[in-house]
Amino acid sequence: MPTVWVAGSINMDIVATAARHPKIGETVPGTEVFIFPGGKGANQAVAAAKLGARTALIGRVGVDAFGRNLKDFLAEQNVDLTFLRDTPDAHTGTAVITVAEGDNAIVVVPGANALVSERDVMQADIATDDILVSQFEIPVPTITAFFARARAADATTILNPAPAIDFDRTLLDLVDILILNETELGAIAGRQVHEDDPDERILRIARTLLTRQSQTIVVTLGRRGALAWARENAVAIRGEIVESRDSTGAGDCFVGAVAAQTALGAPIERALQYANVAASICVQRMGAGPSMPTLSEVAARLEARRR
Repeated sequence: MPTVWVAGSINMDIVATAARHPKIGETVPGTEVFIFPGGKGANQAVAAAKLGARTALIGRVGVDAFGRNLKDFLAEQNVDLTFLRDTPDAHTGTAVITVAEGDNAIVVVPGANALVSERDVMQADIATDDILVSQFEIPVPTITAFFARARAADATTILNPAPAIDFDRTLLDLVDILILNETELGAIAGRQVHEDDPDERILRIARTLLTRQSQTIVVTLGRRGALAWARENAVAIRGEIVESRDSTGAGDCFVGAVAAQTALGAPIERALQYANVAASICVQRMGAGPSMPTLSEVAARLEARRR
């Protein structure tokens, strides 16, 4: 079986819930506080592993309590940690998250994630048919080196360009599947994009990011589902009707599920449909890493839809 290699961030999430998000300069009373494993890289790796793919995570944590706890959690999810490094001179990445009305606002302090290096990603033994996944919570030069290795090995790359930042667009030449939300699409394309924009407009803007015809660009749209331009074909994935408790990690769940399905040989449209269902399960739970669904949970949801 191909391996899903994730090079990315590993954070501890400190989550506070409230009736609504505070305005600038305002204090609002909270209801609960939680500490959850998170980080986009870790979330995506956990999702892929729980959904049946052989998965390895490349990244860094600090030599502190958060780092130890995160390694224990990841090992319990069957994520291969051979290439995860302890970093004595930096703290473990931390995210402070406010959840209100099912949506979140996040401040991320990178810590050790900012030190994930090109040398770190060069140690993995990448094979043809492997799937390489990354996001923008580690340095972009590291991602570029990681994906260049994939290109040399004829492996498949998946980039989740989140959070949206300025970057050298030549990186897109190395991307096979680009997965981003409407906010990230707007930031990268330099256009205003809204979740309720017509399909045709969103896909037209998404196509401006293509660097070759064989690429797939996927735009996730929350409750609305997802749109994709895949090998010159438009694909629309309808949203799942569920009650969202916490959207933190839903996008990462989607990315990890696409990676797992691709590793397991699913065509892109089926992988996207599967990922959308997986993400709909994720949002019904609190936290990021712990909310990733299992293979059996997604299978049960898919079976219920057929009835």
